[in-house]
Amino acid sequence: MNRHGRELAAAAATLGKAVLGRSRPLYALALVVGIAVLREGSEAVLFLYGIAIASGAGAISILGGGILGLAGGAAIGALMYLGLLAIPLRRLFGVTAWLILLLAAGMASQGAAFLMQANLLPSLGNELWDTSSILSERSMLGLLLHVLIGYSAQPSGIQVVFYLGTLLGIGSLMRVTARVPPAAPSQPAATASI
Repeated sequence: MNRHGRELAAAAATLGKAVLGRSRPLYALALVVGIAVLREGSEAVLFLYGIAIASGAGAISILGGGILGLAGGAAIGALMYLGLLAIPLRRLFGVTAWLILLLAAGMASQGAAFLMQANLLPSLGNELWDTSSILSERSMLGLLLHVLIGYSAQPSGIQVVFYLGTLLGIGSLMRVTARVPPAAPSQPAATASI
């Protein structure tokens, strides 16, 4: 993730310099930004679709949540834009990589819960602990933590195994690949003229 982020940042900087130097048209930069926004938007649609299917929420609640999310996203986006100008890219990609790791571990844990409910995996203990009196999954903070990092107030053993396994597996790979120096960009082959 870090290396890919550095490569993307370098490519974006090169494109920005090319646009400033007028060797590339301005619409090239707009196209790159548009594709990035489209990619992120498609992820949001997939998440919303998954939530709608899993919870059985109605169209009005999804539309209301979408409008609130859009307004909150615009406000947070403006604040992030102003704040990110001061943050070094290296730190930014490092933090987002770890947040994505927690998201992946939570998704693996929830996937294990679904497979356990379908009797495809053993439970390894139904409720290892119960923190619902401290932080309920139905509270706003509990729901946010459930979505972001896979918080479960009453996890089964298999959920904990999948969560820790994902953290250790992907976290170890992230550390190993962070030590590998980025590959030098390949030069296009010279075309032979006839």
